Amino acid sequence: MMAPADDPKPLAGGPEDPSPAPVRVDDRSTARALACGDLRTQLTVWAQREPGVRLGTDPDELHQLRVAARRIDAILGLFKKQLPEHLVRRRKRAKTLARALGAARDYDVQLAELERYCTKLTAAERTAAAPLYERLESDRAQARGRMLRALDSGATREWLGALQAALDEPAGTTGTEPAATVMPKRVRKRFRKLRKAIRGIGAKSGPEDFHVVRRRAKGLRYALEPGTSLYGKAAEDLLKALRQMQDRLGAHQDAQAARQRLEALSTDAHKPLPPATLFLMGRMAEHQLRLTDGARKTLARAWNKVGGKRWRALRARMDELSGEAEKATAAAPVAADIPPAAENHAPAPTGDVQAVRH
Repeated sequence: MMAPADDPKPLAGGPEDPSPAPVRVDDRSTARALACGDLRTQLTVWAQREPGVRLGTDPDELHQLRVAARRIDAILGLFKKQLPEHLVRRRKRAKTLARALGAARDYDVQLAELERYCTKLTAAERTAAAPLYERLESDRAQARGRMLRALDSGATREWLGALQAALDEPAGTTGTEPAATVMPKRVRKRFRKLRKAIRGIGAKSGPEDFHVVRRRAKGLRYALEPGTSLYGKAAEDLLKALRQMQDRLGAHQDAQAARQRLEALSTDAHKPLPPATLFLMGRMAEHQLRLTDGARKTLARAWNKVGGKRWRALRARMDELSGEAEKATAAAPVAADIPPAAENHAPAPTGDVQAVRH
């Protein structure tokens, strides 16, 4: 049954993609160390959240696990040249799990929104909403069943074990390039994709176009987050603006998804809903449509914060550290490549210098 009007149950979780504590890296860290550190963080989140997801009492547990699946997918894509090949090939499992978790999560979002909407209705209108609530609860139960089967599958358990085992493998010779030279390439590429998607938004753009922008913003965010401690305030400022962009576009996307589901349920001849419920659903669909109308203005404001001085500050910081890392890498072989003859005929070091060396 629905919660009383004066006791709504808001969806927990705050922003859609809460950021994990950044992996500590500096200008001497390798790209592989950065990738493995970030991957280890997400596996820790997975271990912490999966029990709560199975209980199903706190929607935020499911939200956090879904985000962990997305981040693992992003890490395997971003650092495919720095991680073991057999690990990167398992990226498909992360996508499969993210979809299963997302399907169940979508019902949590819509049920919470329905409860919020019903707090403003009369008692008779809330009664009319009850069949819709029960239908969504039933559909959510089915989605949770599919999700739990995906979590319980042998492929998922083997996948998690392989990820953990890969972190314990010796580093080898792959991924030894400095993170400071690898990160800018990833970040710049995803910034260009986001900028291109935003430039493609016009008067006739539909919900899918805005969804593409949101995915691109998320891709840039996931590429940048591992380097937060490397780039400091410049990264933090841009990430804050990206989170705001995602959250605002996410509200529009949730409204659009809710409207589409209401339309689908209203035309389902196999499980018809009462006329009073259908009438209320029509009003709700109009409400959701009004929420999506402001998407273009919302995006323009958000992009001004992302693509302006915050991006320029980050770009300057990336260039600075990348240049320093390239100089250090170029100088290292020269310092080590001393001809044996030169070593043999070098003056004997003084006692002070020997003391420093040892």
